[in-house]
Amino acid sequence: MQPVERAEYEGIDYGWVMQTTFVVTILVGAPVVAALSAFVTLDSWPARAAFAVRVGAPIWFVTAVAVAVYARRTDAGDGGVAGADDADGADADPEDAGDADSGSA
Repeated sequence: MQPVERAEYEGIDYGWVMQTTFVVTILVGAPVVAALSAFVTLDSWPARAAFAVRVGAPIWFVTAVAVAVYARRTDAGDGGVAGADDADGADADPEDAGDADSGSA
Protein backbone atom coordinates (compact mmCIF):
# COMPACT_ATOMS: atom_id res chain seq x y z
CA MET A 1 0.00 0.00 0.00
CA GLN A 2 1.39 3.39 -0.99
CA PRO A 3 1.55 6.22 1.53
CA VAL A 4 -0.97 9.01 1.08
CA GLU A 5 1.78 11.48 0.14
CA ARG A 6 2.67 9.60 -3.06
CA ALA A 7 0.57 9.06 -6.13
CA GLU A 8 2.51 7.61 -9.05
CA TYR A 9 1.02 7.02 -12.45
CA GLU A 10 3.11 6.65 -15.56
CA GLY A 11 6.27 7.07 -13.48
CA ILE A 12 5.43 10.56 -12.20
CA ASP A 13 4.97 11.38 -8.52
CA TYR A 14 2.02 13.75 -8.84
CA GLY A 15 2.10 14.57 -5.13
CA TRP A 16 5.60 15.95 -5.61
CA VAL A 17 4.47 17.82 -8.73
CA MET A 18 1.57 19.46 -6.88
CA GLN A 19 3.69 20.42 -3.86
CA THR A 20 6.50 21.80 -6.00
CA THR A 21 4.03 23.71 -8.18
CA PHE A 22 2.51 25.29 -5.09
CA VAL A 23 5.84 26.37 -3.62
CA VAL A 24 7.34 27.65 -6.89
CA THR A 25 4.14 29.52 -7.76
CA ILE A 26 4.13 31.27 -4.39
CA LEU A 27 7.84 32.12 -4.58
CA VAL A 28 7.75 33.31 -8.20
CA GLY A 29 4.11 34.23 -8.82
CA ALA A 30 3.49 36.43 -5.79
CA PRO A 31 6.28 38.88 -6.61
CA VAL A 32 5.23 38.93 -10.28
CA VAL A 33 1.60 39.71 -9.37
CA ALA A 34 2.75 42.36 -6.89
CA ALA A 35 5.05 43.98 -9.46
CA LEU A 36 2.38 43.99 -12.17
CA SER A 37 -0.21 45.43 -9.80
CA ALA A 38 1.95 48.54 -9.43
CA PHE A 39 1.02 49.51 -12.98
CA VAL A 40 -2.75 49.01 -12.58
CA THR A 41 -5.26 51.07 -10.63
CA LEU A 42 -7.12 48.75 -8.28
CA ASP A 43 -9.77 50.69 -6.37
CA SER A 44 -11.43 47.93 -4.34
CA TRP A 45 -10.65 44.57 -2.80
CA PRO A 46 -12.78 42.69 -5.36
CA ALA A 47 -10.80 44.39 -8.13
CA ARG A 48 -7.54 43.38 -6.44
CA ALA A 49 -8.70 39.79 -6.05
CA ALA A 50 -9.86 39.58 -9.66
CA PHE A 51 -6.52 40.99 -10.84
CA ALA A 52 -4.61 38.46 -8.75
CA VAL A 53 -6.65 35.62 -10.25
CA ARG A 54 -6.30 36.91 -13.83
CA VAL A 55 -2.53 37.21 -13.52
CA GLY A 56 -1.92 34.34 -11.10
CA ALA A 57 -3.84 31.64 -12.98
CA PRO A 58 -1.58 31.67 -16.06
CA ILE A 59 1.49 31.71 -13.81
CA TRP A 60 0.13 28.70 -11.92
CA PHE A 61 -0.66 26.84 -15.15
CA VAL A 62 2.75 27.47 -16.73
CA THR A 63 4.49 26.46 -13.51
CA ALA A 64 2.46 23.24 -13.24
CA VAL A 65 3.22 22.24 -16.82
CA ALA A 66 6.92 23.03 -16.41
CA VAL A 67 7.18 21.05 -13.16
CA ALA A 68 5.31 18.07 -14.66
CA VAL A 69 7.59 18.05 -17.72
CA TYR A 70 10.63 18.30 -15.45
CA ALA A 71 9.38 15.42 -13.30
CA ARG A 72 8.71 13.24 -16.33
CA ARG A 73 12.14 13.84 -17.86
CA THR A 74 14.22 13.52 -14.69
CA ASP A 75 12.26 11.10 -12.45
CA ALA A 76 12.06 13.92 -9.92
CA GLY A 77 10.16 13.40 -6.71
CA ASP A 78 10.77 9.67 -6.48
CA GLY A 79 12.73 10.12 -3.25
CA GLY A 80 15.51 7.94 -4.58
CA VAL A 81 13.41 4.79 -4.45
CA ALA A 82 13.06 4.22 -8.20
CA GLY A 83 16.46 2.53 -8.30
CA ALA A 84 15.57 0.47 -5.23
CA ASP A 85 12.44 -0.88 -6.91
CA ASP A 86 14.47 -1.88 -9.95
CA ALA A 87 17.06 -3.59 -7.76
CA ASP A 88 14.40 -5.60 -5.91
CA GLY A 89 12.88 -6.66 -9.20
CA ALA A 90 16.32 -7.72 -10.47
CA ASP A 91 16.79 -10.05 -7.48
CA ALA A 92 13.54 -11.87 -8.22
CA ASP A 93 14.09 -12.03 -11.99
CA PRO A 94 17.00 -14.55 -12.20
CA GLU A 95 14.75 -17.43 -11.16
CA ASP A 96 12.04 -16.36 -13.59
CA ALA A 97 14.59 -15.70 -16.32
CA GLY A 98 16.02 -19.19 -15.88
CA ASP A 99 12.57 -20.72 -16.31
CA ALA A 100 11.89 -18.55 -19.36
CA ASP A 101 15.24 -19.47 -20.91
CA SER A 102 14.74 -23.22 -20.33
CA GLY A 103 11.27 -23.06 -21.83
CA SER A 104 12.45 -21.27 -24.97
CA ALA A 105 15.47 -23.54 -25.57
